[in-house]
Amino acid sequence: MSYPLEVGSVDDYPVKVGSMLLTLVDPSKGYEQAYNRWYERDHFYAGCMIGPWLFAGSRWVATRELKDLRWPKDGDAVAAPSDAGSFIAIYWVEQGHHTEHFDDWAVPQVRDLYANGRGFAERRHVHTSMFDHLASLYRDPDPVPVDLALDHGYAGLVVLWWDGRGGNDAADLHRQLAAGHARALLAGSEIEIAASWTPSASDEGPRDVPMDLGSPAGGKNRLVQLLFVDGDVRDVLAGVRAYSDAVEAEGLADLQLAAPFFRTVVGTDTYVDQLW
Repeated sequence: MSYPLEVGSVDDYPVKVGSMLLTLVDPSKGYEQAYNRWYERDHFYAGCMIGPWLFAGSRWVATRELKDLRWPKDGDAVAAPSDAGSFIAIYWVEQGHHTEHFDDWAVPQVRDLYANGRGFAERRHVHTSMFDHLASLYRDPDPVPVDLALDHGYAGLVVLWWDGRGGNDAADLHRQLAAGHARALLAGSEIEIAASWTPSASDEGPRDVPMDLGSPAGGKNRLVQLLFVDGDVRDVLAGVRAYSDAVEAEGLADLQLAAPFFRTVVGTDTYVDQLW
């Protein structure tokens, strides 16, 4: 492949995210610091980053303040109760190599780590699943590609879990949102990327891992949107709420959960005393 001499589009280069691992977890009360250090200093690397074809990862945290800003309050399809899940970790796997990473490496690796005393019992998985990338929308004409989003250092993240109505599968719903509501959400806001995902086919059945992974990924109508925020995530929530209300009012989808997060401060215990 030859590369252009001038700046082109986000599709000019061959390394592309194909699937992601998203894991939403709560430490047991009293173990917040121990969990944060175990995950950040051991499991983030040994359980994920050193694996083949996984090329990026980042961690995010929901303080008590941010948990109180989630909506809807009465949903339990993702988090039960809706404020469950303090830390979320997200990883990118290169397009075309989902099976080689997850099935061939990740499952045996996690089993080996647990068998050798490198697990952490004082935590609960709220929602841990794999998702395939559908497409991404960008606010700017020359944006940070979604493939670089986890390394860019965005300060905030909002995750939306949708279920399409009326037979809409995730791809249909993404196209409908991209044609109107989602583009309007990004315009003039601090949200730079809206990345759309759907559950990986291999994640629909029983999962061969040594722990309960929480709520299932969802069906073919489940669309997960990651909104990457360049600024204080709290400042975009009114706009995201108006967006979700408009989508539901039009009858396109039902919002299962909207959850904002701060980026963790790597190498520190920032926020661990603010979870409850």
